[in-house]
Amino acid sequence: MLRKFTGILGSSVAIAALTVSLNVAQAQDAETAPDLDKPVAKVGTSVITEADLAYAAQDYAQQLQRVPPTQWRTVLTDVLVEMKLLAEAGKAEKLEDTPDFKRLMEFERTRALRNAYFQKFIQNAVSEDEVKAAYDAQYANYKGDPEINAAHILVEKEEDAKEIIKQLEGGADFAELAKEKSTGPSGPNGGDLGYFGKGQMVPEFEGAVFGLKKGEFTKEPVKTQFGYHVILKKDEREKEAPTFEAAQGQVRQELVLAKFREVLEELKAKNTVEIIDAPAAEPKAEEAK
Repeated sequence: MLRKFTGILGSSVAIAALTVSLNVAQAQDAETAPDLDKPVAKVGTSVITEADLAYAAQDYAQQLQRVPPTQWRTVLTDVLVEMKLLAEAGKAEKLEDTPDFKRLMEFERTRALRNAYFQKFIQNAVSEDEVKAAYDAQYANYKGDPEINAAHILVEKEEDAKEIIKQLEGGADFAELAKEKSTGPSGPNGGDLGYFGKGQMVPEFEGAVFGLKKGEFTKEPVKTQFGYHVILKKDEREKEAPTFEAAQGQVRQELVLAKFREVLEELKAKNTVEIIDAPAAEPKAEEAK
């Protein structure tokens, strides 16, 4: 189906987060990989292909974040049509024959080769087995920060908090009192706040709860910006290691960075690098006197 080009001049703010990655397509087998040469649109005699869409998706990924996914192809196609129209106009003006354009093309060629080499020999060189092995080694003896599981009853007045403490000392059930009296959002859940570590609560609350023993509640109301709290320390533990699924992205990134540095040092050793127009060294402190 042919769709009339409507143009998006002035609407670049609407372009952003598609990662129709060529890398994914190239990693698939021939039967399931999309046809990257399939035409998407024509501008005069020029053809826009699925590969062009994939490249554009990578370039405009950040901007596309504000566009609904159902509009990604439409927006990117419009961008490419606009690009082709302006490029053909530039070609007619013989801009590609100017020295500035030739210098730019050499820079773009260098960057594209750099990206292709990085993808194939650095990023893709890190295997899933290496990521899993690195994760296992990194978290084998993991010792997490302390975490506390607490519940609280929040009220507006200090005297109400003191009355709640008296009822608790008389044997009242903390969770039931929280459901009945707490004004906080955790009240219906018995005041339970789940597990949290240091730095996650306001200082007054944190100082009180971390000073309690397991099973203890505060004997005096704890005042914060939210009101008056009666706090129960239910449990404590060390923070658990992240699962492989949660950590693998970060672990892979670290391995790719290490591989990048390794390859870069090897390439530097094989090539002579000379900085011709280096900035003058800053004078040493004693020389500046």
